Amino acid sequence: MAVKRRKLGNPLALAVMATLWQKPMHPYEIAQTLRRQGKDTSTKINYGSLYTVVQNLEKHGFVQVTGVEQQGNRPERTVYGLTDAGREELTEWLSDLMAVPVKEYPIFETALSVMGVLHPDDAVRLLEERLSTLRVQLASGRGALEKLYETLPRLFLVETEYQLHMLQAQAAWVRGFLEEIREGTLPGVDLWRRYHDTGELPEEFTGPL
Repeated sequence: MAVKRRKLGNPLALAVMATLWQKPMHPYEIAQTLRRQGKDTSTKINYGSLYTVVQNLEKHGFVQVTGVEQQGNRPERTVYGLTDAGREELTEWLSDLMAVPVKEYPIFETALSVMGVLHPDDAVRLLEERLSTLRVQLASGRGALEKLYETLPRLFLVETEYQLHMLQAQAAWVRGFLEEIREGTLPGVDLWRRYHDTGELPEEFTGPL
């Protein structure tokens, strides 16, 4: 099953449509709802561009104006709702993302792929810093999640649970990798160290630098 090419590929557009799936809203209310429901931790949300996203969704027929709202002396706010095409797009797009693994390119993977540029001792120091930061993030994230459980059903927090599991998995991997470097059991670590200590590239060394 291949992921279909979408007219809009911005994850914020998906988040906006999912928010409007709850009920019609004006853009400011969409932003408030995303923030209140913690979606800014799982989707990169530029609130300044949210209006542009809504306009693009309207352009493609996925949302439409359903009314105008005014409170007191505040300016009128245009309320948008999902169209039938928008509901279909939301369902198909979400189904693709849920079912089909897509290769992503986290920057940490990029750094690991060229880690040989650093001396092993420097790599150890930097990975220790990363591990320390991951531990802080895990502790903070768990605390925040427990607070969110008090006000939101778990259904609306599974992405935060997933994030914490990924952080935990990364921390476990970094911890094990550090141990291999320190103990010298990582295949090739002696060649890696020799290169930085002597400046000469061993013939056996074929990894990227």
